[in-house]
Amino acid sequence: MKLRVNGAEIELPAEADMPLLWALRDLAGLCGTKFGCGTGLCGACMVLVDEAPVRSCLTPVGDVAGKSVTTIEALELSELGRRIQAAWLAEDVVQCGYCQSGQIVSCYGLLATNAQPDEAAIDAAMSGNLCRCGTYQRIRKAVKRAAGHE
Repeated sequence: MKLRVNGAEIELPAEADMPLLWALRDLAGLCGTKFGCGTGLCGACMVLVDEAPVRSCLTPVGDVAGKSVTTIEALELSELGRRIQAAWLAEDVVQCGYCQSGQIVSCYGLLATNAQPDEAAIDAAMSGNLCRCGTYQRIRKAVKRAAGHE
């Protein structure tokens, strides 16, 4: 199967029904995207498909053929990705860090489509991501900082 991942065309020995998460982690060696619950509830597996956040644990790799897949590994290549990264560091968001790739991808998806989100937009965009450490207030502050609100 041929895919466009992080700007590069790659070919993976994947069946069309294989979850994108496993194609990325096991076949492409991109381990920044995490396996959390496997049922699409936690958001740890979030990636961008054509700039929209999707849960890679539920997305068959065949569904992304011909589309652009972006993982956490490539976000630092853009100005927005670097701004989000800087905001996460400034707000000291990370505790255990397990959910953070999904959190950051969701934030990127939000700010790529809504550069000045209000509280409701932030809540809606980030609601699909669970943080077992409970750093939600710092995550919200980091999203606001990346958007230029703080």
